[in-house]
Amino acid sequence: MHTAPDPSRTALLVIDLQRDFCSPGGYAHQAGIDIAPMQAVVANALRLLQAARTAGLLVVHTREGHLSDLSDCPATKLQRSVDAGAPIGSLGPLGRLLVRGEQGHDFVDAVRPISGEEVIDKPGYGAFHRTRLAQVLAARDINRLIVCGVTTEVCVHSTLREAVDRGFACTTVGDATAASNPALQAPALAMIGVEGGIFGLVQSTDEVVASLQGAKMTPPDRVNTWVQAFTGA
Repeated sequence: MHTAPDPSRTALLVIDLQRDFCSPGGYAHQAGIDIAPMQAVVANALRLLQAARTAGLLVVHTREGHLSDLSDCPATKLQRSVDAGAPIGSLGPLGRLLVRGEQGHDFVDAVRPISGEEVIDKPGYGAFHRTRLAQVLAARDINRLIVCGVTTEVCVHSTLREAVDRGFACTTVGDATAASNPALQAPALAMIGVEGGIFGLVQSTDEVVASLQGAKMTPPDRVNTWVQAFTGA
């Protein structure tokens, strides 16, 4: 069994719960993606935030977006957004899509950072790429990450994989993440648990909240059970 995490060395990483991904008129909605699954995880992310704040964890929020002149947006990424029908930098109901400072780039109100929490603005999918995240975690001697947010198969996985390579022990909160296509959620979570948990644990919000309150965690060999529970698979 796994004991409760050391709050002084654990961080909650809340990935990209922004209007551009979770709100009508944002980037995801403009690209034709059903945003309901992204909206649905906000309630569990809020529960995680409340538990993490009570336990004294470092809380880090990330936002994907680009400078107004798009100088930090690779041409290939820009073209992919064009192909998706939502060109980065184009004008939408929430301002220019995926551009820093616009209404769509900001956080969903329910999970807005509070004073003392870190905000990492990132130009890519992974939270370590061209950001100060590694320095923020090192300054607090963090060795474990609890990860939630959107989307499971892109920004969550990109961040998780690099975190594991950097030596962090990671727990992904399965029912506090969502894929852009619901059919991808179960496979994205299942990938985490292969080879004895190669990318860490998958746990539920209930389990993680309980662990932050000092309860014991579910063993990692139950990852497939939780994948089924989160997805109905």
